[in-house]
Amino acid sequence: MSQVKENDTVRVHYTGKLSDGQIFDTSAEREPLEATLGQGLLIPGFEKAIIDMKVNEKKTVTIPMEDAYGDIQQELFHKVDNSQLPEEVKPEVGMGLVSRSEDGREHQFRVAQVNEDHIIVDGNHPLAGQDLTFELELIEIK
Repeated sequence: MSQVKENDTVRVHYTGKLSDGQIFDTSAEREPLEATLGQGLLIPGFEKAIIDMKVNEKKTVTIPMEDAYGDIQQELFHKVDNSQLPEEVKPEVGMGLVSRSEDGREHQFRVAQVNEDHIIVDGNHPLAGQDLTFELELIEIK
């Protein structure tokens, strides 16, 4: 029986959990995740966990934050004056915001703090700074 190797395209069912057991994402009620390994589309620890799996194999792995979304980077927190926000935006902690740079690229932020005259936005991935546990089932190697 063949095993997953670098650059294979695979289909995987997964359930991702935080260290407290809370599920943050799962493919249980939808099609399995399909991805080609080695293209940087998956977090490094997820790819490493799939290597050498066989079809129908199941396993649970804990991925340290360094192999997931990294540590929280303080330089990705930014102060934004309320005058820079559109009038219709009433910021609340946890709210998602999108900023467009001069070259047209979109950047995702979350409101981390609301003050009287400014807000602090966080550009880190929402799962940065956390170890993640995944229950994996390899469905297919293409």
